[in-house]
Amino acid sequence: MSVEAFHQRTRIRLLQAGGVALGLLLLAGQPLWTGAIHERLEFLGFCLVVACIAGRLWSILYLGGRKNRTLVVEGPYSMTRNPLYVFSTVGAVGVGLIYGSVVVALLLGMLSIAAFTLTARKEEVFLRDAFGPAYAAYAERTPLFWPRPSLYRDSAEVSFSPKVLKQTFLDGLVFLAMFPALEAIEWLQAEGVLKVFFHFA
Repeated sequence: MSVEAFHQRTRIRLLQAGGVALGLLLLAGQPLWTGAIHERLEFLGFCLVVACIAGRLWSILYLGGRKNRTLVVEGPYSMTRNPLYVFSTVGAVGVGLIYGSVVVALLLGMLSIAAFTLTARKEEVFLRDAFGPAYAAYAERTPLFWPRPSLYRDSAEVSFSPKVLKQTFLDGLVFLAMFPALEAIEWLQAEGVLKVFFHFA
């Protein structure tokens, strides 16, 4: 196993461990907001998750199965060097709002930004080596993470891999699956099956 593959696997395991820890925290807590406010937060969160899935599909249409083989600089990649990470962060914030907590949404957003920025910087080392001056020029004009819409430019046509598009869609459904999962937690707490130790604003 290469050093890069080891670090990538380590980062994935740390993210998974963080996800499990946060999941256990959510099982022991409950949103402070109820009624109409809770419903509005859920709806906003659902919209962000849908935007996450749509954005990831849009991004993968340009990237296709060409990751690390071709330098993609059009479409969403013209505004940010890591649109998949950006839209995944939007999804993470959406999950927090579906839970019904602004605090959890902000926490998930900050954790996602930190993890994805670290990962993007690690990947950038490979990309600079693989694409040389072309990537250096791209990196100079395009933000690493936060999109800059004024930079948007497109190409006349794109080619994509149906297999990769399908896998990206299935990956995105994990965000959507959080909705029934969080509803189940809410029901179990209401029935007294899960004890609530604290509340999130």
